[in-house]
Amino acid sequence: METQHIGIIMNGVTGRMGTNQHLIRSILAIIKQGGVRISDDLTLMPRPLLTGRNENKLKNLSDRLSDEQTGTLPWSTDIGAALADPSYDIFFDASGTLQRAGFVEKAVKAGKAIYCEKPTAVETKEALRLAELVENAGLKNGVVQDKLWLPGFRKLQMLKDQGFFGEILSVRGEFGYWVFEGHVPDQPAQRPSWNYRKQDGGGMMVDMLCHWRYLIDNLFGEVKAVSSTGAIHIPERVDENGKPYACTADDSAYSTFELKNGIICHFNSSWSVRVRRDDLLTVQVDGTKGTAVAGLRGCKVQHVSATPKPVWNPDVDQPIDFYAGWSEVPDAMEYDNAFKIQWELFLRHVALDEPFRWSLREGAKGVQLAEAGLQSWKERRWVELGSL
Repeated sequence: METQHIGIIMNGVTGRMGTNQHLIRSILAIIKQGGVRISDDLTLMPRPLLTGRNENKLKNLSDRLSDEQTGTLPWSTDIGAALADPSYDIFFDASGTLQRAGFVEKAVKAGKAIYCEKPTAVETKEALRLAELVENAGLKNGVVQDKLWLPGFRKLQMLKDQGFFGEILSVRGEFGYWVFEGHVPDQPAQRPSWNYRKQDGGGMMVDMLCHWRYLIDNLFGEVKAVSSTGAIHIPERVDENGKPYACTADDSAYSTFELKNGIICHFNSSWSVRVRRDDLLTVQVDGTKGTAVAGLRGCKVQHVSATPKPVWNPDVDQPIDFYAGWSEVPDAMEYDNAFKIQWELFLRHVALDEPFRWSLREGAKGVQLAEAGLQSWKERRWVELGSL
């Protein structure tokens, strides 16, 4: 059997998401499973190189994760030398959003296939420029759109394909949890401080409306218009060095999306909410024949035949247990890590030229929705989305 090695420059993966989801649970997991088996004659094997600005972080990460199966993980702070090395086919970027353009431009000049985290920029114009840059260079490219492969949303897609919902009427998303402000020593913040500074590329709309765009577009229909209101509910937080700072970016967003097919979607997104639901993200889909509520992994359904008939009477305790009458959609298969699935698809795209539609242009649509949401908040009106 032939093993085709694919060199990957993994830039900025010393952060939590880059380390856990992209390096450990995706690339290293692929190596440990023996690569991506294409046929009896071919296996694709990733070969990562860790890059970034902080030598100590890179060295510590390499030392911690190197083992007999993966070998020693090479690392470098010289991104120019890494890009000049022809043995690396892919450049992956998980650095800060405001730094992404510079890295993508360098990778384009080096002729690398480009895969990066979202959002690709904070403005649609810039996101489109990057998409056109890689397209004009004829380079394969992609943006992480991981939630499409989460078990809960795959089950929603399955139910839709089976006609379970009948006509879909509306979609309701509830996302978020309480992010500690950091003022209490025993309750440090569990998210980086830059997330709450607009000048550093932070903000709920910039962060999460990109996710809602690809999730809605792929599962329910193309977004036509948005009406959104943001809020800075927590005006001051404490950074990684214990210093208070003013929050300048929205920590919550309350958004309604009108789809071209007439479906109405509403998503509440907040870092200032306490969770009383089944998961950190739940999406409820209501249709004429049935309803489903999906979390990240599970999905519950209620058919029209099992729907109770409430009667409004505030003078007595509610006689109906509304949590009863729902059925869990069983796991039809063993679901792999969502980031890993998309990584395997991108490796196949690069090595075998298989289709991969989650491109930088698709990523620009997410930036477009975030920018439109911010515009809607500022101008207090609906904002129509144009074609990209």
